[in-house]
Amino acid sequence: MVFPVQPSGPRSAAVAPSLLRQMNQRLLLDRLFSHGPAIRPQLARDTGLSLPTVIAALNDLEKAGLVRLAGRLNPPQGRPAAAYEADPTGGSVVGVDIGHDWLRVLVADLAGSAINRLDVRNTARSANALVQLVARTVADATEQAGLEPSAVTHTVIGSPGVFDPDRGRIRYAANLPGWQRAGLSEALTARLGTALTIDNDANLAALGEHTYGAARGARHFVYITVGTGLGLGLVLDGQLYRGLSGAAGEVGYLPIGDQVSEPRPGHPRRGMLEEALAADAAVRYAVEEGMTGPLTAESVFAAARGADPRAQRAVAAVAKRLAQLVASILAFIDPELIVVGGGVGQNLDILEPAMRTVLASITTMRPTLAVSALGNEAVVRGAVATGITIAREAVFNAFTTKVS
Repeated sequence: MVFPVQPSGPRSAAVAPSLLRQMNQRLLLDRLFSHGPAIRPQLARDTGLSLPTVIAALNDLEKAGLVRLAGRLNPPQGRPAAAYEADPTGGSVVGVDIGHDWLRVLVADLAGSAINRLDVRNTARSANALVQLVARTVADATEQAGLEPSAVTHTVIGSPGVFDPDRGRIRYAANLPGWQRAGLSEALTARLGTALTIDNDANLAALGEHTYGAARGARHFVYITVGTGLGLGLVLDGQLYRGLSGAAGEVGYLPIGDQVSEPRPGHPRRGMLEEALAADAAVRYAVEEGMTGPLTAESVFAAARGADPRAQRAVAAVAKRLAQLVASILAFIDPELIVVGGGVGQNLDILEPAMRTVLASITTMRPTLAVSALGNEAVVRGAVATGITIAREAVFNAFTTKVS
């Protein structure tokens, strides 16, 4: 008797027809979201699926409200044919940016297109008040967008500090009173009534610039935000890097500057570099140079643009500290691009000359610098980009659960 010889090496696992069908559907949906409308033969070529498989999958997705007809397209050869696109109304996301002075909300569909924006002053002076303000502003923004609360698939909140999911609290948010309390995420989830993600604002701003702004196409880049506080978002090989506990980018604690901050009741201690570089530092430098009257970082930079020598010297002091941070980033990360944003960082055009002078004296490395293309929308746009990824997954999973 002859026994057949079994082939050696790994075997391919059998894939259940239902799972294979779901994989094909998801492949097509992702293609339509990422590259826009296409006719069925083009989808077959792009995905490697057979035309009958594409037709069957599109029919299922269309019935589920995830794909819709998008008119007719003229292919290079042949007659005009029906085109399909992902239906962006199958869900919605809300991005929230919690800043010291402003609360910004952006409501978007699954394609990332803005449905409504709403900015309000952050008048909250306690964690409870801030939770209520966030909930009220999100409710107003979604109502103005013509959406029921149940139509929001996912909400992403950007906040200073580092979110600790085990304790439901935020650490290192030195500029938001009481924002470090335990149970914060539970309180927000209860008030918002949606699935919720909380992330560091600089991380989300980096994702916003990477998806929509100045860092599109960059594989290794750093986003620096300089405003009321100081933060950094780090993208390595196209992916956001968070570190062991999520604290990568808390550069405000770098030992650069002249003084250690004094502890304040109800606030974590600010870092040395944040004390030397954030917006209040610009005001402090201006006062030291002899400027008087009610001053803000904005008014100091405006005076510097107006050729006030005192303001220019204050700006040079800010530029020196920012250059020291950039030199540290160059030595440790060697990124292809550094994007600078935030209320202070948006003034890169008048900061950069003094920064270049300082950099030439302390390092031989020369950075490629760019100002944020998204400005004060960087965080909410990054929140929406994050929310879209999660929401598309949730919407597709709800569809496959119904049909399985």
